[in-house]
Amino acid sequence: MAQKVVVVGAGPVGALAALYAAVRGHDVEIYELRSDLRKTNATASSSGKSINLALSERGINSLRKAGLPELADAVLRDTFPMHGRMIHVRKNGEYAREAQLYDARGRSLLAMDRTGLNKTLLDQLEAMPNVTFFFNHKVVGVDFKKKVAWFEHRPKSETAQGAEFELRFDLMIGADGAHSAVRYHLMKFVPMSYQQEYIDKLWCQFHVPPTPSGDFRLPPNYLHIWPQDDSMFIALPNMDKTFTSTLFLTRPGFEELSSSGKIVEYFKAKFPGVVPELITEDELRKQFTTNEHLPLISIKCTPYHYGSTGVIVGDAAHAMVPFYGQGMNAGLEDVRVLFEFLDKNPNNQEKALAEYTEERTPDAQMINDLALGNYREMASDVKKPLYLLRKWIEETLYIHVPSAGWATQYSRVTFSNMRYSEVLQASQRQTKIFNGVLGLALASLVGSTLWFARAGGLHRAKMGILRSICWVAQRMQG
Repeated sequence: MAQKVVVVGAGPVGALAALYAAVRGHDVEIYELRSDLRKTNATASSSGKSINLALSERGINSLRKAGLPELADAVLRDTFPMHGRMIHVRKNGEYAREAQLYDARGRSLLAMDRTGLNKTLLDQLEAMPNVTFFFNHKVVGVDFKKKVAWFEHRPKSETAQGAEFELRFDLMIGADGAHSAVRYHLMKFVPMSYQQEYIDKLWCQFHVPPTPSGDFRLPPNYLHIWPQDDSMFIALPNMDKTFTSTLFLTRPGFEELSSSGKIVEYFKAKFPGVVPELITEDELRKQFTTNEHLPLISIKCTPYHYGSTGVIVGDAAHAMVPFYGQGMNAGLEDVRVLFEFLDKNPNNQEKALAEYTEERTPDAQMINDLALGNYREMASDVKKPLYLLRKWIEETLYIHVPSAGWATQYSRVTFSNMRYSEVLQASQRQTKIFNGVLGLALASLVGSTLWFARAGGLHRAKMGILRSICWVAQRMQG
């Protein structure tokens, strides 16, 4: 039966939720506080406010299951493959680049511009007869029991607030971001547990132009990382041969650079090959001064719904830091999971929303934690021999001993649709093998491994370790 579905928030997650609802024949109204980003002025004003996106399997799968055959292909046309990380470091005083593939089977992340994704989804919605947009509208109140909401029209051309009006709905989907108004009003109707944390890092975005001949300034098929433990600089490729780059640094670090003006000196000391190869000194100073230094927030809450009438998705339910590249992918996956439960319970929407909360809460909170922890991997671990050895062992087992059920945590998160909570369980089983059984097994092989290292070099030593791991892993599976 067709319902009136109100979606608050017209970002990628809200737009996809509206598409899922519209495909099912519901009357969909989308309310967005900002202007239509497809208009020139709106696009310009929003630039520099969002870290570039990395689209992976979960997001792609959710696009493919929206019920619009051409949607995923339309989105994928505007993406750029990243095969792995390119680590920029100094070794023995010399600048070096080291490639680390994301996946042993050759799968890639897809870099894309958030605005481009959003435009594609909004264009798809606009072509649907049962969808209506309301930009520059602010939700000011919601009664989820009576299924009534109040909005204000706030056009930018008017200094005074618009008149408040009332509307009725059957289902409200809140996709209005980390500072969600829908979540705020939902809290009045459910005993919601809520946890908010601002981490000790700020971020500032930089633009890396093409070369004078119009080419990329760096190898394009990588996410470039300059890891410095307490700070990090990254660069993601764009279709127009530019890179979108981001500096992550502590708040005191930003304050010190702002007061001292030594941004160029800092970059030359910490991030080799950036100045002036990628950004001129003047441009670096200008962008550091002009572009905002923004906080990173992590939010957990539950439940995500009230009765049969209200539910939150995306950052409204679980805002996370960007270090796993899963924020947008998890939000798009929310939409798929939500509508799978709605389809499964066509005559009991309350049950569907309750099942959505029950399944999605542990998954969302798990990827939230993994995202927080992945800063250390990106900014520090990627430089360490032990990390590289473990990665090599896991990927080798993944390819050559599939019966062992082995895979890196990263590949399960990024290139599968396994529930996030199940990913952690699988990773913990592997860690148990590494830290427990394998420790004992490898201890007995120290002498022979050292002999291999002396007699045949590092490769034979690694093969000796690998053979012992295969032996233990296969017996653990048995």
